[in-house]
Amino acid sequence: MIALFGGTFDPVHLGHINMATQCVNKLGLSELRFIPNAVPVHKQGPTISTSDRLAMLQLATAHEPRFTIDPRELERDTPSYSLLTLQELKAEYPDQALVFLMGMDSFNSLDKWYCWQEIVALCHIVVYQRPGDACAPSEALQAYLAHARCTDTQTLSTRLDGLCYFLPGQPFEAASSTIRNAIKHRQAVEPWLNNAVLKYIQTHQLYLSSSDNP
Repeated sequence: MIALFGGTFDPVHLGHINMATQCVNKLGLSELRFIPNAVPVHKQGPTISTSDRLAMLQLATAHEPRFTIDPRELERDTPSYSLLTLQELKAEYPDQALVFLMGMDSFNSLDKWYCWQEIVALCHIVVYQRPGDACAPSEALQAYLAHARCTDTQTLSTRLDGLCYFLPGQPFEAASSTIRNAIKHRQAVEPWLNNAVLKYIQTHQLYLSSSDNP
C-alpha cells in the first residue's frame, strides 16, 4: 500500500508530520507521499510561493525515509482535483492499494468534493481522528460508511480500494492559519514547527506581511 497525503502545507507543521508518522506506523507502510496542492479547490490558496512551501516540506520530511514528496499537482496549471491524482497513480500502480489520508474536517465534507464517489472507489480512505474530533457525516457519507468502514488495519490489505478506516490520532492545538497569524504577530511558534522549518521561515521572513498572511 502507498499512502497519499495532500494539502497546502502552508506551512507544514508537526501536526502534519505526526499524522503521517502515525499512518505509516499503524498501517505498516513503506511509503507515504506528501502531495502539495498548487491550486486547491476546497480551500483558500497558498499564501507564499510554491518553492517556499516545497522547500519547507523537504526540510520537514528529510528525517524519515518512508516519506516522499510527489510534486505532480504543483506542475499542473489546473485546479488540484484529487480525482485526477488518484487516477494517475492508479494507472501507475495498478496492483497497489492506495491509501488516502485525511483529517476529520476533510472527511466530514468529502461528499462536497469533485466526483467524491469515484475517489472512494479508487482508494482506501484513512481518517485521522484526534481526541475531540467529531465525525459528522452527511446522509451520503453515512451510506458510504455502512459498507466501507473497517476497524482492523489488516483488512485494508485484503482489497485494493473501497474501505474506510478511522486512525486514532494525537492532539495538536494549532492549524496552519493559526501558525501564520502567530508568526505575523511575532509570537512563539516553536512547539508547532520543525526546527529546520522554523529557521527557514525566519531566514526568508515568511508570513510577516499582509500580502502573504491574510
